[in-house]
Parts: sequence; C-alpha cells; structure tokens
Amino acid sequence: MGSETAGMPAPDPKHAVRATRSAGRKMRSQLLDGASRLFKERGLSGTSISDIAAAADAFPSQITYYFRTKEALFVEAACRDMLYLARATEQAALNALTPRDYTHALAETVTATDTVAFFAEALTLTRRRQDLAPLVERTIERLHSEGARAYAGQVERHGWRTLRAPEESSRRFWAVAIGVIVEGFAMGRAAEEMCGELLRALGEQATATSGNDGMRLRLVGNRNRDTSASSDEETSS
Repeated sequence: MGSETAGMPAPDPKHAVRATRSAGRKMRSQLLDGASRLFKERGLSGTSISDIAAAADAFPSQITYYFRTKEALFVEAACRDMLYLARATEQAALNALTPRDYTHALAETVTATDTVAFFAEALTLTRRRQDLAPLVERTIERLHSEGARAYAGQVERHGWRTLRAPEESSRRFWAVAIGVIVEGFAMGRAAEEMCGELLRALGEQATATSGNDGMRLRLVGNRNRDTSASSDEETSS
C-alpha cells in the first residue's frame, strides 16, 4: 500500500492554488450579491453579518475573512453595483443615433434603479471611515474614464459636435446624476420625474452634424480648428 502511494504522482500545487483562488472569488461574489440586496432593502444598520451570511449560504467568519467589517462590505458592494450600472448605461446608449437620444438613454437607465442612491450612502460612510475612501476614489475615476471613452467613441462614430471635451462631459454627467437622484429619493420622486429633472439639468451635450463633418470630431470650444477623430481623443481607463 505504501509503495503504491509512493508511486503516485504528487498533486500539482499550482492547480491547488488556482482552485483555491477560484473558490475564493466565487465566495466573495456570493457575499457581495447577498449583501447588495439586503443593504438596499434594509440599510447598513438594519442588516447583520449573520443575515448576509445566510443570504450567501456562507459562514459569518467568511465575511470578516474577505471584507474585515460590515462597513467595508457595504462600500465594496455599492462600488461594484455602481460600475455594473455604468456598464449597463453605456450599453443602453450604444445604439443612439442622435445626441439627444444618447443623453436620454443614459438618464433613463441611471434613474431606473436605486444603485446611485446606494452608492451615495457609501460616499457618506467614507467621511467617517477614511480607510475605505480609496475604493470609492478608484470607482469614481473608473466612472469618469470609462464614461469619457464611451462618449468619445459615440462622437467619433456619428460625427457629433460636442459642447465639451469627453472627460468633462463624463464628470459632469455623473456629478449631476448623483445629485438629482439623491434629491429625488429624499423627496420620494418617481423614476420618471428624476429622469426628466436630470435631462433638464444636463441640457444639450452635443449637436448632430451632416455631410463631411460626420467623419470629424469637433469641439465647439475650439472653433478655429477641426480635430480629426483619433484614439488620442479618447480617455483610456
């Protein structure tokens, strides 16, 4: 028996590490999924670690192992949901043919869920927990950079004349959206009302062009020259 065991190949340690990492990622994802749902329904104070563990089919100790505290889990769940919403927003606006349709698709998507309000709670929490601020900062920067890249791509694709640089437009959109949605939830406004208010606050983002201008990206603030659309106009993430 001993000779048979000795003759068997040793297990691959790299495979074991990969399996462990895969299981860890899956567990973290399950915990974030369960926490996100409960935090949105009950808030931070109304949700216990044992509630989250039960929702994720996990042990409470696994929450402290992966996230240390309930507050850290709250912020990470809110940040992850916000990035998912940003991706969904870009997808919803992808087929817009005019600047107005593009802005409307963005506004309609971000006001249709409570994700922005959830994220705003995470922003408030980091005022007291500065150790959690770096995650929020990275999330905001990704919102801005990916939004700018998506908008620049649409401007280049359709030849729109944009009123602001893509980076400025993206930052302005998210700043206005967060403000309008937080106020809307505080006032008990419906999604349609928030969408309308967001559209009014944003105003025109760009104008459509025709003819040869359709192949060029031109910033209105730089009227003395046309800038050919290129990858340099896009902000990378």
